[in-house]
Amino acid sequence: MSELTGCARPHPLPGILPAQSLSYCDSCDLLVGLEGLRVIAVDRDDGLIVTVESEARPVGCPVCGVVAESKGRRIVSFCDIPCFGRPAQVRWRKRRWRCLDASCSTGTFTEGNDQVAPARALLTTRAAFWAVDQMRRENASVQSLARQIGVAWPTVWRVVKPILEARAGDESRFAGVRILGVDEHVWHHVSPKERGPKELTGMMDLTRDQQGRTRARLLDLVPGRSGVVYKDWLDGRGDAFRKRVQIATLDPFYGYKNAIDDKLAEATAVLDHFHVVALAARMLDEVRRRVQQRVHGHRGRKGDPLYGIRNTLKADPAALTERQRDRLTKAFAANDAYEEVAVAWHIYQQLRAAYQHPNPAKGRALARRWLWALRDCPIKEAKRLGTTLRRWREAFLSYFTTRGANNGGAEAINGLIELARRIARGFRNRDNYRLRMLLIAGGLD
Repeated sequence: MSELTGCARPHPLPGILPAQSLSYCDSCDLLVGLEGLRVIAVDRDDGLIVTVESEARPVGCPVCGVVAESKGRRIVSFCDIPCFGRPAQVRWRKRRWRCLDASCSTGTFTEGNDQVAPARALLTTRAAFWAVDQMRRENASVQSLARQIGVAWPTVWRVVKPILEARAGDESRFAGVRILGVDEHVWHHVSPKERGPKELTGMMDLTRDQQGRTRARLLDLVPGRSGVVYKDWLDGRGDAFRKRVQIATLDPFYGYKNAIDDKLAEATAVLDHFHVVALAARMLDEVRRRVQQRVHGHRGRKGDPLYGIRNTLKADPAALTERQRDRLTKAFAANDAYEEVAVAWHIYQQLRAAYQHPNPAKGRALARRWLWALRDCPIKEAKRLGTTLRRWREAFLSYFTTRGANNGGAEAINGLIELARRIARGFRNRDNYRLRMLLIAGGLD
């Protein structure tokens, strides 16, 4: 073991250490940063090895308080945060004592400090919280953290999991939720017999701050995709939580809508505008493909007018170049049968314009007008779109009365989840998956 030149004299073998036999270096203690412990040596092997100990002072028995007799020290090793790109290890020379009171049941005891490391732990406390922070902020996988610390995957997860479980069990993280989002995603792609349901329903906090900004965070993940799943989760949150929710955003899925109507009767349901625009875009594509097949007898090919404008049709007209506008005009005029596509394009753009209108009241009036105008539209795809939107009329129009509440934050969280799943190369255990995603998506801050 290398000495700390100028900081400490050669250290004796483990045993009773006279207080005057060693001088400590405050600068070394500051660099290592273990509260209550002093650095006595640093060595390099495969990684960095730091030897520490507490100062020799009189200690009383934790039960009876009688001053205990020192029985020397024993070395206990912990893995610590990586240092200079290499694994680091802390060797703690723990003091041991014997109670001198014959009637005391304590016998011998050893010093401990949970701020340094819990009893029988393999990692220091700060290494455990460092690992949690790396997973939260850097999207690090458990395997990569284990490699940096110099241990195996189970060793890291054994100390991280209780921290995440304690945070997940803290009901205070559900406080202050006024805008609640819901969405689903597929967490695995193997047989349901092996890992249970493929789909999970995620609940997100989409509450805005005073500046109107949304800091989306994942509240929970539950197996399945149904209204019953959502209802059961809302029941589990209690009356106080449900009464605080003022707005509930969702995708066009009646299972979630029924759960909101049943459990969040006082909240305003809002249909996500992205999915509404997506429905209109699908309507436009269906009309274009049908007309293409009817006129030409085949799918769109290079040189076909409708095929050439397939992407331009869904672009914002204000962002089009002169060349793109000219291409649209020529394509619509190329054949009288293309008039249906022109009408579908106009409907799609008017729906987008309603959402983009700077005045919410005028945007709502525009959307409402088209909602009923589509009822008599001769284009079957547009008429079907109108039927769908009228079924969702209240949730559809609520967008304009809730300052544009939407499910965008939920989609952003799903993007974080997808990234984390790719980095980890998949998950086998749903409970571990839930804890990791709650951490990554902000639910366990």
